[in-house]
Amino acid sequence: MVIDATIKFSEFHCQALDWESSGEEFNKTSPSVNHVINVYKCIIETLCELGTIAAKGGGGLVTVLNVSWKGVFTVLQQGNMVVSSKVNVAAIILNLVSLVIEPMKYAAATWSSVMKEPVSATDARRIFLPVKFFLINAVKISCLCPCQAYLVRKEIIFCILVISTYKVWVSNEKLLETVTEAITELLEQPCLDLVKCILNSTDLKQDLKHDIMDLLFTTERCSFPDGYRSACFMNDPTNGIFNTNCEGRNDAKILLLGRINFLLNLMKHSFDLSDDAKLLITTKLNWLLDILVQEDVYASVLLLQVPFSYISGKTTELKWLPLLSCLLHALKTFMVAVSKNYAWLELQFFLLDNLLHPHFLCWDIVMELWCFMLRYADDSLVNDVISKLFSVMKLLASSEPVLVYSSALRKMARSMTMLLTYGAHTKRNEIFESIFIQDKSQLSTVIWVALILEGFSLNLLSEKMKNIVIQSTIRDYLTFIGNFNETSMLASSSATIGLPVFSASTIIQSMKLSTSDIDVRTLKFLLALLRSYKISGVEQAKGVCRKLISETLGIISCVEHLYAANEMEEVILELEKLFISGPTASDALLYECKSSLAPFLAGLAHIKMTETDDNAKSCAVWELYHMLFKERHWAFIHLGLTAFGYFAARTSCDELWRFVPQNAALSYDLESGKQVSEDGFMLEFKIFLEKEMALLTVTPCSEQLALLMKEGLVLKDMLNSSLKLCGTGNKCKSMEIDEGPSSRKRKLPEGLSKGMELLKNGLKVMRQGLSLLEENHVDSRELHDKLRSHFSGLEDELYRLGSQGGVD
Repeated sequence: MVIDATIKFSEFHCQALDWESSGEEFNKTSPSVNHVINVYKCIIETLCELGTIAAKGGGGLVTVLNVSWKGVFTVLQQGNMVVSSKVNVAAIILNLVSLVIEPMKYAAATWSSVMKEPVSATDARRIFLPVKFFLINAVKISCLCPCQAYLVRKEIIFCILVISTYKVWVSNEKLLETVTEAITELLEQPCLDLVKCILNSTDLKQDLKHDIMDLLFTTERCSFPDGYRSACFMNDPTNGIFNTNCEGRNDAKILLLGRINFLLNLMKHSFDLSDDAKLLITTKLNWLLDILVQEDVYASVLLLQVPFSYISGKTTELKWLPLLSCLLHALKTFMVAVSKNYAWLELQFFLLDNLLHPHFLCWDIVMELWCFMLRYADDSLVNDVISKLFSVMKLLASSEPVLVYSSALRKMARSMTMLLTYGAHTKRNEIFESIFIQDKSQLSTVIWVALILEGFSLNLLSEKMKNIVIQSTIRDYLTFIGNFNETSMLASSSATIGLPVFSASTIIQSMKLSTSDIDVRTLKFLLALLRSYKISGVEQAKGVCRKLISETLGIISCVEHLYAANEMEEVILELEKLFISGPTASDALLYECKSSLAPFLAGLAHIKMTETDDNAKSCAVWELYHMLFKERHWAFIHLGLTAFGYFAARTSCDELWRFVPQNAALSYDLESGKQVSEDGFMLEFKIFLEKEMALLTVTPCSEQLALLMKEGLVLKDMLNSSLKLCGTGNKCKSMEIDEGPSSRKRKLPEGLSKGMELLKNGLKVMRQGLSLLEENHVDSRELHDKLRSHFSGLEDELYRLGSQGGVD
């Protein structure tokens, strides 16, 4: 009652003075006005103190807590800018922020120490409802006084990042799922509003808003020392998350996932942001890709699931989704939000710059955005993009090796395949028509092979175009093997030799074609390759030969009727000599053929075998299987088990034990790797088959996170090696491309450039004059504020025009 009376008392004085309608003649220095301002100041400070005491006094002072803090906002609102300039509003916001952190820290410590059963939704909401109340009041006051909020920006951002990081951490804890949902439901929106009220404010200049974004999403290129991990890899979140600061290098690593989660939410609600704020977000998209390269962030983004809020009808519902899915959804939402904004140009530059990103996860995300854009873009934009990228492919096809996986041509083909598959549906037939009908040159063949090797599916084409492509590919393949000459191949140094074999092999294996056109000529071609490999002394020729052997084995494994040919026995014997008993058995590079050897051996289930020791063909098959099962690399183990599983299910052989050596890799114990168990292989084989038939569900656990972290570390090292290689300038070639009317920095005509410089100098002189005016006429504050606002707007417009025109 006393608090209510105090607020009404201040309201009465406000109405009596009525400073809005008093105009410029209102004298703020008069004794009566000063008295009222001091009364206001005293009331606000008292209400803050009461609110702080009530917050620390437990649940018995809820009414006092509610009325006092609402009273602070009401009095500040009544007093307008006159009172807020005399009161330390920044301290009030800081007080509210501290009231947010303390109960969360205490609750986190309690839950982590006695976490034996799930936290109830009621308990979680009981903790976070007061936190939401303090955040909402901080938002209201910050909206009223954004400049004062900017003064405590570091503390505000720290508070937001702590909440965001803690949410991601508890999402990994099964017993704390209700806590994660409560944070998402109650706290995420106020945290967003707290930042949005600053970013959307017209009282702050663009460079100050840029400072806010830099604190949220640090501008440093992320490179952290080993041993410091993000929150999801910490056992004690209380010490790790709540005892950090915004500026510490190691603390910044702890809060990384919180930064990502907050950026995700900021993009998801970007429709509510000003155009300038949207532009600032686009400048942080490269920061996001840099963060995803970090091994622990990489593991967390791929594995963790978080509650995601979405609107269903008139209600907001929560759904648990992978963090990566939430990130993609937020990025797509942001693309729509900026599509009619000047930030769209910056976003396009981001997509172009990262079209061939060397890290696969970053590339996958960028390509998802490309496909999203092309799916819903105008036909003119789709045609323009695909045509220009296809022109780049033609340029690369004339100079880059198509059979080298890491070449620029293959990278561009990878991106083009993704765009044609999931984005530019209307351009598929047109592209392949230009390759197979309009232009039948060697360059077109190289482009076709690059696309098909990168997984382009012919099922995406029209039936007519698909048949044309298949017939043309098979015809070229048969022509090549019919004219194949061992001597010319051994002497050739061409990087494109055998391209028809690669394209035919990829199509036949991907579409499971078993056409009668593929006959014994393929077996004879393989025998010729096997003989060539034995006699060749040139490593380049042997390298080509290994690739062709691998591709041909892949073709045979899909064509069942070839296994019944008379030449098949000779092929089996020659393969046994190549890998085991012949002079080439010690060649370590033959591992390149083993991935195709496995499905070839699986196909031997279609032939009848004599199970005796004096049968050369059967012994050769057993030895080839033995060789596969002795391999200790996980990939070869998996291929061997898959092949043997297919073979065992279809073969007429009864003595399957003959195919398994006693020293198979899976027969050894896992601990020492030295002791052999008689039943070890069959037990592991049984487990493998059961896993193949099981419906797998991804559930985050520490073991999976650790494995993904190792994978992320390898990928990061590969990325760093690639960047270092490019830094030397020895391997990277620059390409001059006419960027046309959409280039990032346009050279303005001389007259416009000179005019821009004059405008800049004029603004500097005018701002100096404004400073002198303020010193000499202290009583004209409203006029000064209006002039400053106009100057800030002019400076922002000038900066925007200059940034688009290439003027510094």
